[in-house]
Amino acid sequence: MPSSFALMAKEQDGSPKLRHPEFQRMRVTHTIGVIGLCVTSYILGAWQGTSNSIKPSFISTKTRCHDLARSSGARLDFQAHHRVTFNESSLGVEKFPPCQLKYSEYTPCQDPRRARKFPKKMMQYRERHCPKKEDLLRCLIPAPPGYKNPFEWPKSRDYAWYNNIPHRELSIEKAVQNWIQVEGDLLRFPGGGTMFPHGADAYIDDINALILLNDGNIRTALDTGCGVASWGAYLMKRNIITMSFAPRDSHEAQVQFALERGVPAMIGVMGSERIPYPARAFDMAHCSRCLIPWNKLDGIYVIEVDRVLRPGGYWILSGPPIHWKRHFKGWERTEEDLKQEQDEIEDLAKRLCWKKVVEKGDLAIWQKPINHIECVDSRKVYDAPQICKGNDVDSAWYKKMETCISPLPYVKTEDEVAGGALEQWPIRASAVPPRITRGSVPGLTPEKFQEDSKLWSERVDHYKKLIPPLGKRRYRNVMDMNAGMGGFAAALIKYPLWVMNVVPSGSPHDTLGVIYERGFIGTYQDWCEAFSTYPRTYDLIHADNIFSGYQDRCDITYILLEMDRILRPEGTVIIRDTVEVLGKVQAITEGMRWKSQIMDHESGPFNPEKILVAVKTYWTGKPTQKQ
Repeated sequence: MPSSFALMAKEQDGSPKLRHPEFQRMRVTHTIGVIGLCVTSYILGAWQGTSNSIKPSFISTKTRCHDLARSSGARLDFQAHHRVTFNESSLGVEKFPPCQLKYSEYTPCQDPRRARKFPKKMMQYRERHCPKKEDLLRCLIPAPPGYKNPFEWPKSRDYAWYNNIPHRELSIEKAVQNWIQVEGDLLRFPGGGTMFPHGADAYIDDINALILLNDGNIRTALDTGCGVASWGAYLMKRNIITMSFAPRDSHEAQVQFALERGVPAMIGVMGSERIPYPARAFDMAHCSRCLIPWNKLDGIYVIEVDRVLRPGGYWILSGPPIHWKRHFKGWERTEEDLKQEQDEIEDLAKRLCWKKVVEKGDLAIWQKPINHIECVDSRKVYDAPQICKGNDVDSAWYKKMETCISPLPYVKTEDEVAGGALEQWPIRASAVPPRITRGSVPGLTPEKFQEDSKLWSERVDHYKKLIPPLGKRRYRNVMDMNAGMGGFAAALIKYPLWVMNVVPSGSPHDTLGVIYERGFIGTYQDWCEAFSTYPRTYDLIHADNIFSGYQDRCDITYILLEMDRILRPEGTVIIRDTVEVLGKVQAITEGMRWKSQIMDHESGPFNPEKILVAVKTYWTGKPTQKQ
């Protein structure tokens, strides 16, 4: 019979023969314990990853129990402090210096100095003229000294900090019209305008007495030559959202004032190119002494308004030449001249097949037909304008205006709305848009629309866990840089904010018309160029797969510098993209005075798409710098 020493020796040299039962139990217990520890550590690491920072340089394709990365779990500080200490940039990270203070209101594609090089015919010098690559600024646009966070809506509609937009020109030049008043360190917006001396609210009441504004049929509006956008500001309480635009001209801060108030606006002009919106976008268009020569150039500007008006939409005109018998002396024009201008506008409207709804006091209103059945027949009577032969009606990015009527979609009967009737607001926001039900956008179906709406509702619910509460009015001006079908904006409609929905030019699916049919606003844009707005005009910027789409088209550094330009100090950025792309983005933002974290996808840590949340820190230009 073998000794116990011999049995132990056999076990130690790996003999496959019988082993002592006690050792077997010990080995099994040890193995189970190790496996349990690994599983527990893995689950704990995955749970921590949903809220902690993920450093791209530490991401590995292999997971080992003894090599789980741990992050600090620190949350971003979203509170307003108005002071910050900057960390030294990491080795190899470019640290961007502040630009000179003279660039605090820099608008790259509407730079007045560059504009002087272009002809004044048809306002070409005030259109978009972007700098060449070698002229791009590689620095951070400073806020003016003393900059403060804007007031929350609705107080911001009526008040702004003077130091944020230190301009007095409009308070002097437009004193009679009551556009702006300077009161100490505040700017006050009484709601006045050239043609509404009793305020925008009373002016809108006058319009409401002529066409109903409160039944949900009118949701999107266009204000050409908007001034400080008081018309759009006061329409908001009637659930009408307005795209307001004005050129950067002698009253250079008009659009900046509008956005500081929390009102949608863009720098823009009726020049030689189409305005950057799709066909059939607006329920209502408006001009209050906007100084656009509607009766000139073969009516090209009225024809452009016709392109962007939806079937059945309204055009409202106040100011010259309307009510000229009363105002001609104040306008310093002859009665004959003003009568001729109005006669020419009336004639053009008839040839566009518009119907004159009413003219009362200082207001004249026309309505576009719901289809072109009668209009096609009328071409036998009117030589011009003819209906355009092509159907490229939505194209509006660096596209020249035309003097032919944009054709409407085909209808079978005279009472059918071309392109499909729209639901009333707010049902319109969630209803399947006619462009999708009719198959006008290849590849998009009602089923995909519903899936997209559900997806963005879930994503916004997740965002609420990552950023300050949306309902506390911290965010007012929001931009979606790649808006798709507008699902992000739709998921935010219950909050006191508005969204500028951007569809990148050249996108596989032109969805901007879909977005307008949902009752939202937006524009086309090439993100290799600057956006048509002033610095510090957005509180929250959302970028869904922008950088993966543009990294082979242009230097993404300049896209991030543009985001920094238009983002308010202490504003927030949410970027969705792959881990590899976000790693590049975060490395650049480390030199831009942003605080950022990369967080897991809402579905969990195994999704290759991640979310970068960043906050632009507060800093201003130095007052000692010379302008």
